[in-house]
Amino acid sequence: MSTTKKALSLSAASAVLAFAMLAAQAQAADLSADAPIVTAANPDEAPDTAEVEAIVVQGFRKSLGVAREMKRDSSIVADVIVAEDMAKFPDLNLAESLQRLPGVAINREAGEGRRVSLRGLGPDFTRVQLNGMEVLGNVDSPMDSRGQTSRDRAFDFNIFASELFSKIDVRKSFSAEQDEGGMAGTVGLYTAKPFEYSGRKAALSLQGGTNSATKDFQPRVAGMISQNWDDKFGVLVSVAYSKRQVEEQGYNTYGAGVQKANAANVVNLSPADRAKALNGELIFQRGNRLSVWGADNERLGVTTAVQWRPVENLTLTLDGLYGKFSNDRSENHLATRASVGSTILGAATPHSGVTAPAPVLRSIQYDKYNTIIYADVANTVFATETRRQETENTFKQLVLSGEWELSDKLKFDGHIGQETSDYDIPISDKFYTEAFGDLITDYRGKTGKNIYGWDTTDPNNYRAHEIDFSATYQTTKLKNAEFNGSYAFDDALTLKGGVSFRGFENSGYTQTNDDVNKTPWEKGTLDDRVNDYYKIFREHDDQAWLIVDWDKALAKYNITRTLGAPKSIYEVQEDTTAGYLQLDWKTELAGMRLRGNIGARAYDTELTSSGVMAVRGVNTATTVKKTYSGVLPAFNAVLEVNDQFQIRAAAAQNINRPSLASYAMNGSISVDGTTVTVSSGNPNLEPYTSDEFDLAGEWYFGSVGMLTAGVFHKKIDNLVASTTNAAVYSDTGLAEGLVAGVTGSTPVIWTRSINTAGATLTGLELSAQSDFFFLPGALKNLGMVANLTLIDSETTNKINTKDVKGQMYGLSDVNANVTLYYETAKWGARVSSNYRSDYTVDSGGFEATTYVDASAFYQVSPRIRLTLDGVNLTDEREAQYNSFYVYDTVNKVDVTLPGAHRLWNHTKSGRTVFFGANIQF
Repeated sequence: MSTTKKALSLSAASAVLAFAMLAAQAQAADLSADAPIVTAANPDEAPDTAEVEAIVVQGFRKSLGVAREMKRDSSIVADVIVAEDMAKFPDLNLAESLQRLPGVAINREAGEGRRVSLRGLGPDFTRVQLNGMEVLGNVDSPMDSRGQTSRDRAFDFNIFASELFSKIDVRKSFSAEQDEGGMAGTVGLYTAKPFEYSGRKAALSLQGGTNSATKDFQPRVAGMISQNWDDKFGVLVSVAYSKRQVEEQGYNTYGAGVQKANAANVVNLSPADRAKALNGELIFQRGNRLSVWGADNERLGVTTAVQWRPVENLTLTLDGLYGKFSNDRSENHLATRASVGSTILGAATPHSGVTAPAPVLRSIQYDKYNTIIYADVANTVFATETRRQETENTFKQLVLSGEWELSDKLKFDGHIGQETSDYDIPISDKFYTEAFGDLITDYRGKTGKNIYGWDTTDPNNYRAHEIDFSATYQTTKLKNAEFNGSYAFDDALTLKGGVSFRGFENSGYTQTNDDVNKTPWEKGTLDDRVNDYYKIFREHDDQAWLIVDWDKALAKYNITRTLGAPKSIYEVQEDTTAGYLQLDWKTELAGMRLRGNIGARAYDTELTSSGVMAVRGVNTATTVKKTYSGVLPAFNAVLEVNDQFQIRAAAAQNINRPSLASYAMNGSISVDGTTVTVSSGNPNLEPYTSDEFDLAGEWYFGSVGMLTAGVFHKKIDNLVASTTNAAVYSDTGLAEGLVAGVTGSTPVIWTRSINTAGATLTGLELSAQSDFFFLPGALKNLGMVANLTLIDSETTNKINTKDVKGQMYGLSDVNANVTLYYETAKWGARVSSNYRSDYTVDSGGFEATTYVDASAFYQVSPRIRLTLDGVNLTDEREAQYNSFYVYDTVNKVDVTLPGAHRLWNHTKSGRTVFFGANIQF
């Protein structure tokens, strides 16, 4: 991020927090004058505001107040979001709710929140629990550059509708009673329970909306009904359904790299430019393509909760959750696909039985990094890609939990449960056509721009080139059992302890059948004209081009969709047993109340990674086992200086297990003469470890007012990086005998992930929320929530005995969120702006974004509320860049050229607006 942009963002966020502090001071002064506060859940319970100058605590404001008290009473560093009432969670998407909390950043897919990063660490470091159980459910990105068919530990929050949930908490500091893992923190999701409501209660939420890019009708329906029989037995059922079209479009590349031109390409260039191109000194973008990603998605969620209290001191709860997210996706691209790295360069190309001449560069411009930023080329090779995908994620969870108060001093609780998440892409097919023509491609602006010197909509300019079929399947299973007990010696000391088992399994495979008909189409032995099955694609704002009708094309060539044998087969089984002891305590220090906990958690993990290695092209099963264990101490303390101000401190050790893709035991072994090359996962990876420290001050005032400031620090070891170096075969952990003549002492070139890096991460979190009822007249109904997080990190990679410095992937050093709300007994509105600074990922990164969302309501009656919600109101662009690497001959490692960022994706997804009604029964 530029210095100017960073300064502006910091200034704006600081100004907001300063304003919130002034408001808090004024409100505190008003409270000291006994200003009345009304706490009403429904508007008909509030007095006439013309007679009493008061703020009615309801709606969004009520949610803030309840969440604030939960944060205040917590023994650890935590934040909370709660629903005001049944099916009335304050946001359309759980991720978008979370971004209002300090230290939280999200990424979006087609404008909708998808994954959460906490305190600068990526989604893989944030553990998500659902009704007390860890959860993993992947709905991948349609873009390869954003992690299509990824295998990681992150959770996609767009699987479930927000209406199904009643509370979210974010635990930022670690205590011994928590499951180990989630180095960034733990996000807890909770569905509603019947004992939370009296008697019979029901709610219905109906919404309809549209998106400016797709212009379709998007229905959202949620209903919930609960029956509580005197807190003895209760049943609750909720259902949420939605259907919508989404679209992202823009300019897209495959990446950039040094490409060497041939003599035919450069005959028109100046001698200096010709020399650079022929010597391979110039960096060309690959693809240079216009792209549209579209999808029809359908989301269904069902929760059930049955609670039984057979005796007064025993409560049993059975929670069930079913989620299904279907996504029929399309990709359509118009790209350069010449024979040199899919750039605008290339040699003469076989096409329909003839050979097309090589592309010729008319003129070029390049920057100080020798990156091509403008090119005028004749007769380059184009391809249109028509991609179809069917994806489906099915999630199921069943959890039986219990709480037994055996006496005032002795209590037990626990749960047993199982969940599965199946993510299938049974169809992921590509149809490529080929064309030739002139192109001007220009990267001198903020995004790429193409000018085509040929008719991109004339079917006579195209020929069929190839068809690729593929499918991917993934399954995640989790079995979890936990039993805890606590004994209160007195009001000041409580001893807690517990044991748990967590069995985690992830498996999958792929199937492919590529280059169908490619050879006969190139040789001209099969009719490659597209006139019988083409369509004109006009969804892109800048250009129309030709795509294919899949059904007509397959029928014309009498193609039956077939797939090859499964490959990339893997299964990771991770079984962990753990136990903890924790002492919760309360005391006094200099007349001030001091409370907290101290304890330790021990864990033992057995990892079994099975898969198929391609040994000289032959699939060969292999299995590797590993065990590791440890003890994690934790300390949390809260000093209540007075009724309004308290100080928190925390210190702990925690772990984070590496990604599933790093563990997965699949890959290949090849032999070229005397050189043996191994590419594999690495089940022998150690978990990441961290030493963690927190210190925070919190001031509470009024009905919702709060000012907090905190610092945190993490020292992390055993981060994972991919590397290739010399080894001996026994180091790989693979069985001998897979390759004839290869023994444990055989030298190999081994590519895999290893523990190489350490990192430090330090951050500052500031947050404020306040009503502004000290303002005159109608302005008294205003309020604000604001937060700012500043983070600094440094990684140290030990490569070839040298320390190479860098920054952690996925870390935005500035995150800021501001919500301004106005709420009366009759109506209310709020607008939220979320800023995330730029951050890096493997091979590139993302530029800074600012998203603006809004919502409003009108209370028709005590039971009926009309709602209006807007998502991504500014149609923010997502800009992804890739970095160019050069080889550092001293450290013998690839390093990134500072500032050498090149366009990767530049897309927008439109504004979404929903209008609806919430009805309480």
